[in-house]
Amino acid sequence: MKIEASLTQANPLKITKKQNLIIIGLFFLVLLSLFIGFLIGSFNSSFINFISGKASTLENNVLLQIRFPRVILAGLVGASLGISGASLQGLFRNPLADPGLIGVSAGAALGASIVIVLGSNLVPKFLLGSFLLPLSAIAGSTFVILLLYFFTKGFGYRGITYMLLVGIAVNAIASVGIGVLTYISTDSELRGLTFWTMGSFGGVTWPLLVPAIIIICSALVWIIPASRKLDLIQLGEPEAYRLGVDIKKLKYRVIFSSAAAVGASVALSGMIGFVGLVVPHLVRLIGGVSHTYLLPGSALMGAALMINADLLSRIMIQPAELPVGLITTAIGSPFFLWLIFRLKKV
Repeated sequence: MKIEASLTQANPLKITKKQNLIIIGLFFLVLLSLFIGFLIGSFNSSFINFISGKASTLENNVLLQIRFPRVILAGLVGASLGISGASLQGLFRNPLADPGLIGVSAGAALGASIVIVLGSNLVPKFLLGSFLLPLSAIAGSTFVILLLYFFTKGFGYRGITYMLLVGIAVNAIASVGIGVLTYISTDSELRGLTFWTMGSFGGVTWPLLVPAIIIICSALVWIIPASRKLDLIQLGEPEAYRLGVDIKKLKYRVIFSSAAAVGASVALSGMIGFVGLVVPHLVRLIGGVSHTYLLPGSALMGAALMINADLLSRIMIQPAELPVGLITTAIGSPFFLWLIFRLKKV
C-alpha cells in the first residue's frame, strides 16, 4: 500500500520542506481571512479607525462585541472540525469518517434540541441564562462518549468496529429524538430549532466564547502530539502494537479530544456539516498523508474555510444572513460525491 510505503521510507515525525511551506501558507491564509472577516460585514466600519482610536462608540461596539467574537469562533470551530476529522479518519483508517460518525454531533444536537423545545419547562432561564443551550449540548455529547466507553468496554483493543456501530445507532436515536421534539414544538420553537440545526455564529458573546477557546485549544494541543502514532496505526492495529503504540491510550486521546472540541463547537455554532470530511482530504491532496503535517494543516485550513464561509453567509443576502451550515454543505456535498467516485475507481 502507498501509505505503508510512505511510512517505511520516511520518518513520520519529519515534515518535508513542501509541507512546511504549505503549513506556513495556510497560517497566513488564516490571518488574511481573520482580517477580512473583521473588516467586512453588513455594518460598514473602518478597521483603520478602530486601530487608531478614531472609531465611534457604535463602531467599537459592533467590532468588539459582535464581529470579533463571531469571527474568532468561526476560526475555532473550523479548526476543531478539521483536526477532529483528520484524527478520526486516521484512527478508523476510514477516508469517509468525520466527527459526526461516532455520534458526538448528534448527541450535542439532541441535548440542544431538548432545551430549545422543553427548556422553559425543565430549567428556569434565570439559573443559567445564555449558558443553558451550550451546556445542554455539551451534556449531550458527553453522554454519547459515556455510551461509547460503556459499549466498547473502555475503548478496548477490538473496540473500533463496535464504536462505529454505536455511533450509527446513536445518530439514529438522536434523529428520532429531534424528530419527536420537532413534532411537538410550537412555531417559535420550531423556527429556533431549525435555524440552530443549520448552524450559525450569530449571538456569540465573550462570556460564551472564552470557555470554548479554553476547551477547543486544550483539545487541539492534546491531540497533535499523537500524530506519529496515527501514522503507525495505518499499518494495522497489530502492527502498531508491535511497534510500541498503546492502542487503547491512543483511542482515549483521539476520542476524548475530538469529542471535547466538537462538543464545544456544536454547542455554540449548531450543526455544521462536511467540514470534518472535506478539509482533511484537501490537505492530503496538496501535501501528503503524514499526520505530523495533516493535523495542523487540517486545523489551519478548517479555520480559513469556516471564516470565509461565515463571511459569505453574512454578505450574500445583506442585511439578513444565510445559515453557515448551508454554505459548508453546498461546498462539501459535491466534494463528497467526487470522493465516492474517486474511491470507486481506485
